[in-house]
Amino acid sequence: MKTPKRIEPLIQDGLVDEVIRQLMSGKEATVYVVRCGDEIRCAKVYKEANKRSFRQSVNYTEGRKVKNSRRARAMEKGTRYGRKAQEEAWQNAEVDALYRLAAAGVRVPKPYNFHEGVLLMELLTDSEGNAAPRLNDLTFTAELSREYHRILITQVVRMLCAGIIHGDLSEYNVLVDSTGPVIIDLPQAIDAAANNQALKMLLRDVENLAAYFGRFAPELLATDYGREIWSLYESSQLRPDSVLTGCFERIENPVDMNSVMREIKDTLKEEEARQLYRSLRLRQ
Repeated sequence: MKTPKRIEPLIQDGLVDEVIRQLMSGKEATVYVVRCGDEIRCAKVYKEANKRSFRQSVNYTEGRKVKNSRRARAMEKGTRYGRKAQEEAWQNAEVDALYRLAAAGVRVPKPYNFHEGVLLMELLTDSEGNAAPRLNDLTFTAELSREYHRILITQVVRMLCAGIIHGDLSEYNVLVDSTGPVIIDLPQAIDAAANNQALKMLLRDVENLAAYFGRFAPELLATDYGREIWSLYESSQLRPDSVLTGCFERIENPVDMNSVMREIKDTLKEEEARQLYRSLRLRQ
């Protein structure tokens, strides 16, 4: 096929030898199957901001650090240079997340190179060598649904142990290759320790998984892995191999009405004493 303009610099620099076909086009990017020497990989070409249906949100970018102060000021002002820098930071976030998560043992596509706004990474395939399907394109038995749900919850835990929350995890952002589920699409990944929306994002990711797999194994709809995971994380007890139950008991201490009434009576007595004191002062 004709080489897309954005991939031409990679061919000129010897990183890509041939563009074989377009694999998919999503809200964030268009992905192509490419040949790099003897390897078949995929090239993720990020769409320009005005052509994306997914917009950057402060909920995702909060807490992301920009080392260059000039770039940071330009990004805050929204200058032309600042918008370009913001786009680069958005794309680099996925690259950084992929390397960090791969090192932490999370099942994500292996990244190879990031050049001129194009990410070269592993092409995931099924047992027959075809491009791996999305989770959403498959149906499951209850048993396999429970197994894949368990695997993905384990991946969520490993991600959080690495300090990252996906932020947009659902059946549309998981591929199933020959060995099981693989998490993809991470430009909106957030820093769990620096983002005030971290708990909200984690709960949504986990609830999305329960809702999808709950179609095939309804008992998963009653689980509460999100709050259980966050509770362990907050108390510094979360580990990649933490054993989870899917249950979370909300501890709500009962109100001690006797103590409340005593507080009210003491306050009333103090107010009566103040009024009496003012009255005596006025008589003098």
